[in-house]
Amino acid sequence: MGKIKSMSSVKIILWKHRQKSDGSFPLRLRITHNRKTRYISLGHHVQEKEWDEVKSKVKRCHPNYKRLNNLLIQKLAEANQTLIDLETDKKAITSKNIKDEIVVPLNQTTFKQIANSYLRELEQTNKFKRLSSDKTRVNHFIKFTNNSDLTFQDIDEALLKKFSIHLRRTKKVSERSIINNLIVIRTLFNRAIKLGIVDSKFYPFGKGKIQLKFPETEKVGLNIEEIQALENIKPEELTQDQNHARNVWLICFYFGGIRIGDLLKLKWKDIYDGRLHYRMGKNQKLLSLKVSEKSKKIFENYKADKTSKSNLIFPDLKTVNLKDSKAIYRKEKIADKNLNKYIREVMGILKIDKHIGFHSARHSFAHLSSDIDVRQLQKIFRHSNITTTIGYMESINHTDADDALERVTGF
Repeated sequence: MGKIKSMSSVKIILWKHRQKSDGSFPLRLRITHNRKTRYISLGHHVQEKEWDEVKSKVKRCHPNYKRLNNLLIQKLAEANQTLIDLETDKKAITSKNIKDEIVVPLNQTTFKQIANSYLRELEQTNKFKRLSSDKTRVNHFIKFTNNSDLTFQDIDEALLKKFSIHLRRTKKVSERSIINNLIVIRTLFNRAIKLGIVDSKFYPFGKGKIQLKFPETEKVGLNIEEIQALENIKPEELTQDQNHARNVWLICFYFGGIRIGDLLKLKWKDIYDGRLHYRMGKNQKLLSLKVSEKSKKIFENYKADKTSKSNLIFPDLKTVNLKDSKAIYRKEKIADKNLNKYIREVMGILKIDKHIGFHSARHSFAHLSSDIDVRQLQKIFRHSNITTTIGYMESINHTDADDALERVTGF
């Protein structure tokens, strides 16, 4: 297998920079033009002892050497023909456009191509929050591998373990963030399997392989005395922004931990018959909750602007075009950052030494709900499965463990 006589050359090589866990290396098509080189993965791996580097072919000791060599000859011929066609048409030739012209079969689709398709879908379905986080995670992995032609067959347990170590040591990210990065890779791998791009036997996740389990995190909330202090602090003791953050946090708490994104999009028309009716943005489930006297009192502070065109209760998104999902996401992100900043300032004024954000309103509600039937809590939290509610409450409620400790040590 050789080269064509031109300024460019193509050759099949054993890529020794990426060894799989079984000791094999990937085969790649190397394209060189004007001393610039590009590589295309061929989707096959062989042991170093099975590769003839001089002749660029698989040795007889490989169990499928004839079939694999025929495939390599075909791929090399296709690449050479592509190069000849480009030169005949007198097109501007670079190593990149030679690579772009070479047709790679579906089962050789790269990780980057599937990732880009996935990210486009997130954007088209207006899932901008997930797009923002998953795009960063995809880029982390592509940058780590330093290989835009990485195939799914190249992604094995050894590579994922090295990536995890890289995130932990170089990026200094938390264990939870590492899991989130791996979950995106798993999502894309599952998609590739469904599309027939990679065989399920190469799947690096699951029992006996890479298992993904989130580490437990402490769910910090306020106790009754702290919430009462937040309720009772006088507006004149706070700035306008701090008082607004206090109001929004309390509404989140009064409605069982409604998420900040849902809360900021609430409209006056969502309140009728003494109840708040809204659809959760996370899972599109409908929720109807009674408006308490405490909630009514806070809502009264915002009624002066009730006739605004947007009909939004809170002012944070009133300047945004509500038909522009991307603009809403951007403004929501800024509002969330600011509200968290101001509620922490309020915690400082109240001398509450806890790291409190808006998700803490949900945790605070859960902390104070230990005597409420779990089925009722499931309705309030809108969990699809009651086991999710049980697990969430168990991570917060330590009463049983405390009682057991007291029974043993309280002598």
